[in-house]
This record gives sequence, structure tokens and C-alpha cells, in this order.
Amino acid sequence: MSEHTTLTKSGKPFHESGGSVKSVSVISTGTGEAHREHIYGTRKPALWWIFFGRQRVSIPINVYIIEHSDGLVLFDTGQDRAVMTDPDYWPAGLTGFIFRHVFRFHIGPDDTLTRQLELSGYSVADVKKAVISHLHGDHIGGIREILHADLVVSSEAWDHMLQPHSERHFIFRRDIDFPDAKWQRISFQPTDDPSIAPFTHAFDLMGDGSMILLPTPGHCPGSLSMLVRRDGAPPLLLVGDLCYGLELLERCQLPGTGDRKKLRASYAKVLALKERMPDLVILPAHDPEAAGALRKATPTSLGVSQDR
Repeated sequence: MSEHTTLTKSGKPFHESGGSVKSVSVISTGTGEAHREHIYGTRKPALWWIFFGRQRVSIPINVYIIEHSDGLVLFDTGQDRAVMTDPDYWPAGLTGFIFRHVFRFHIGPDDTLTRQLELSGYSVADVKKAVISHLHGDHIGGIREILHADLVVSSEAWDHMLQPHSERHFIFRRDIDFPDAKWQRISFQPTDDPSIAPFTHAFDLMGDGSMILLPTPGHCPGSLSMLVRRDGAPPLLLVGDLCYGLELLERCQLPGTGDRKKLRASYAKVLALKERMPDLVILPAHDPEAAGALRKATPTSLGVSQDR
């Protein structure tokens, strides 16, 4: 059987691209406290650990910055500080009551997306695109600060937001569907490119193979990950909330929320990709070790990652 290689718009196969990525870094828009059961999984009923769980784990709210030759690209945008300052941030009624038990945030005045970009030497005006792994509030909180940029999300995630009562899933349309927002709803295209197997569908974000979006549902409908290829450095896979730590992924330990069947399938694909690419660095959105792993995998010639 002959192998077919999907070409990028530049005419290069995915695995020969990546020179247009100049640096990759990470910032944090504060921290959150999650129930231990949320991170590590449990057989306990969700309402039990939400209201009676006593152990919490502190996690960063990471945003990844990719400096591309065509402009700055973000992967996720963090949590809006309004969760700390606006008494009406959470919905009224039972939904808001539950969320106040689920979520605890620590977000200071300097933890906004704008300020964190400034501290890293960038401006919000530099941002050309932002890829949103999924539409939970702690991943879309900065989009109102970059409404000039293209906002990329999967069509499935967008359709999920449009369903009735999506706020019950921590998806607040009021903070997403702004009239002036430049949303790009993407659909994954079939590919049999061997460089990204076992994934059979992908989306080439920049048209040069340097950033490939991959479907990794399970945490939410339409959740996606992004493969970043860099010359002279290991490839990176930004996985959003697919998992909360690399060691949990490696031992197939599922979190306490999400579609378990789809999570297992996405875990299997990511681990198979890792087997194909032994030097692949997997970076979850809330992994406290992610900044150190990125720094270790980044030569100084490609820019030093931030550890905030």
C-alpha cells in the first residue's frame, strides 16, 4: 500500500514544516483550585465530591504564545478577572450555586491577558489569531481583549454552545459571541498523512504545516489540540483540558468530568502520536509542570518560555 502525504499550502508535507515558528512561551492568567476528584478522577458521584470533597489542587490557568513569522498566535486566552470582581459573573439559581462550590480562582490585577502579554514583551495588538481548545470560561476569558484577532474554534464546540442551557456546562455565550468578534469555526479535513497518524482529520492553521489542529474530544464536544512544529526543537502538543498532567495521560487516568469513552479514544490517539514522535512534548492547559517542560524543550535560539 502506498503512503499518501497531505501537503500544506506551501507545498510542503506537515513533517517538513515548522521553520516559521520563532518561539513558544507560556503565561498564566492566575490560578484556580480544583477538587482533587476533578483532576484525578473518582468513582464517587459528581454531586458528592462537588459539595463534600475537601481536598483541592492548585492549578495554573495557562495561555500558550506562539510567535509565528505571520504574527502572534495564542492557544486559549485564560480566565476573565471578572470572576473575582463582578458579583453577577456566575448565573443565578442552582447553576451559580453549584459553580461557586466547583470553582475557586485567584486572579490578581496583573493576571489579565493584556498585562501578562506586556510582561512577556508583547502587546495585545500583536495577536493575529487565538485558537480556543474549548469554550469553558477559563479558556475564553481574554477574548474581549483581542477582538481584532481571528478566533478559531471547532464547529462542534460552537454548536455545543448554541444548545439550550450551555451555561450549565460553564459555557457562557455572553462572554463568547460578541457582535464584533471575528470567529472562525473550523471543520477538520480528512488526511492520511503518516506524520500525524493515528489522526485521520486535521486542520492546518497557518497553511504551512507549523501548527496543526487535531480533534481530541472528551472533555467537551469539539475539544481540540494543536501540534506545533519547530525547527531544531522537539514538537509540542498543546492539549487543553484533555488531561491535567502528563503522568495522568501516560497511565490513562481519566479526570472526574467529561465523556469517558471519548476521553479514552483521544488519550489513545495522543499516546500513539507520542509513540510515533518520541520527542513530542505534551502540554496540558493546567499542568503546573508545563512551563518547566516547555523551557527544558526549548533551545535559547528559539526563545525562552516564561514561568509565572
